[in-house]
This record gives sequence, C-alpha cells and structure tokens, in this order.
Amino acid sequence: MKIVLGCVAAAVIGVAIYGWGGFKKGGSTADGVDWGAEAEEKTPRVSFEFNADSAYVFIKEQCDLGPRPMNFYAHSTCTGDIVRKFEQYGCKVTTQKADLKGYDGTTLHATNIMAQYRPELTTRVLLCAHYDTRPWADNDPDPANWRKPIIGANDGASGVGVMIEVARLLQEVAAGPRKAEAPNIGIDFVCFDAEDWGTPQWAEVEDRADSWALGAQYFAAHLPEGYEARYGILLDMVGGQGAKFYQEAMSQQFAGQIVKKVWKAARKAGYGSYFPKTTGGAITDDHIPMNEVAKIPTIDIIPYYPDCKQSSFGPTWHTLADDMDHIDKATLKAVGQTLVEVLFTENKER
Repeated sequence: MKIVLGCVAAAVIGVAIYGWGGFKKGGSTADGVDWGAEAEEKTPRVSFEFNADSAYVFIKEQCDLGPRPMNFYAHSTCTGDIVRKFEQYGCKVTTQKADLKGYDGTTLHATNIMAQYRPELTTRVLLCAHYDTRPWADNDPDPANWRKPIIGANDGASGVGVMIEVARLLQEVAAGPRKAEAPNIGIDFVCFDAEDWGTPQWAEVEDRADSWALGAQYFAAHLPEGYEARYGILLDMVGGQGAKFYQEAMSQQFAGQIVKKVWKAARKAGYGSYFPKTTGGAITDDHIPMNEVAKIPTIDIIPYYPDCKQSSFGPTWHTLADDMDHIDKATLKAVGQTLVEVLFTENKER
C-alpha cells in the first residue's frame, strides 16, 4: 500500500506522497522535529474500555479468508462479512459499488461500505480504513514472493477490526445502564475498497499517485447526498508490533486541529508513548481525497518506523510476513482506546 523513500524506491505523485520520509507518491520528507515528551494528561479519561482481544478476533476473521485483493472470491466474501458485522452491532449499512480501473487497466469490482451509528443525527464524525489487501508482496525480502498476494493482517484488516470493535462497544454502552454516557453524535464507519492496487515496484511503468486509494477517490467524489462530517480519522496499519504513530504532515496541513485533538486524547488515555508529538513525512493515502475532494478535514493514523531498513512502514509492509503472528494487541489497544477517548468526549467539547 505505500511506497517509501529512504527505504524503498518511490515515485513522485503530484502534490502529496505515498511514503514516510519522502514520496508515497509525492511530498515532503519527515523533518524529524520532536516537540518533546509530555506527561500523560492528568484529567480523568473516559472509563469505557476498548477490547483489544475482540478487535484481534475481528482481524483474524478477515485473515482466515486468505488474501483479499480486488476481484478475488475471498474479497467479495469479506465484503459481505463486514456488512453483517456492522449490522450485528446496530449500524445502518449501505454499500457503494463501482467498477474502477487499476494501474494496468484491470477492471476492479469495488464496494465501499458505510456503516452508520445513530444515522438520524446530523452532527457526525467519520472513521475510515481500507479492507482490500495487496495483490503482490512486492516489498518482500525474497524476490520469489514479489508477485504473491499478502494476507494483510496489518495492512487492511487491522483498521477494519478496530472500527468493528468500536461499533460493538457503542452498541453495548447504548443498551446498558450507562447509556446516557454514549456519544450524542453520529459516527460513520467507512471501509474503503481498492486502496492497495497501486503500481507494484516491479512494474515497468510510472508509479502514479492516482493508482492508489481508488475506493476513497470514488467515495469522496460521490458522497451520499447532503453528507457532512465534522472531521474524519483514517486508520491505516494500526496493529503492528513496535508501532508508533507520528504526526503525518498532510494531516497537519489539512486538519491540524484534529491532529492535536487525537494526540491529546492519546495522552489522556495513557497511550502518549504510542503517539509521539513528532512530525513525520507526508503520505498519499485515503485521507487525501477526503480532504481535497470531499472537503472533510481528515487525518491519517499510520505508523512510522524511522530505523527500519525494510520499510519505514515497518518490516512486514507489503511482504508475506504481514500476518496474524505480527499483530500486537498492545498496539490495537493504544489506537482503539484513543478513539474511544475522542468519540466519547466529542459531544462534550461543543
């Protein structure tokens, strides 16, 4: 899903990038500014707990289907499974189908999924992640694997698994004795398709930015009629071992106040060490069309491994090692509890 400068060759893509520390298809390099370690927030955090064990199960259920690239049978099966999970947890689910063109002209039968918590409310926040997986392990250390599809436990399944667990928790709270403390806002969970069909490193063609994030591009250009959201949060590779989530530069540019909100929530929730107040690189990802086309200020929670030789997205990125053995429940907890802190305090901030 991403191409990295400094670890892997990358290609310029317009105004944004597809890689930390350089081009993930165009952009600026990581400036390495560390704003200093901060103590965790002293104010009480919300008492509702994100269940990382549950999120892990939701990730595993996707991976048990095998690789889920576009046009694979397992991909269409996964689409149906995700729809049913969100419906099970009380969301109103709609799908958006489109035939999109891959970098090589392949017709990709894509389905974006939108699951809505409290669809009747007009004040809304958007969470999003992609659910398709990379058709090629083109960053694998073994060249013999470069044309094999990946399982995509982190790069694909992790963000969706976290969102399903948030939806489960919201339903549980809304139906329980503390239902008055449930968020009084609408929350939309959008699962983007066709994110990871971007030009492979072995292809002898130009790596263009518009070959990535195809589902998000389509969604941003075809929003549900009248749809608005205060802001969006993209979850990309949020379950990896040793992950830290630096402040992505395009997120700062488009939605700096949301970056501050989320990183403050991480400290308040007790997970500031996972969210250093350090500026990372600029990345072309699903949040770019959401900002540029949909005009919804959207940030990207995505890991940065500055010392990883294999990739600054981590050692499993676009390799056959992106499997359940490399998913860390502690990372899932850090991201999930941060989201819970954001969502359960959102209506109290205005």
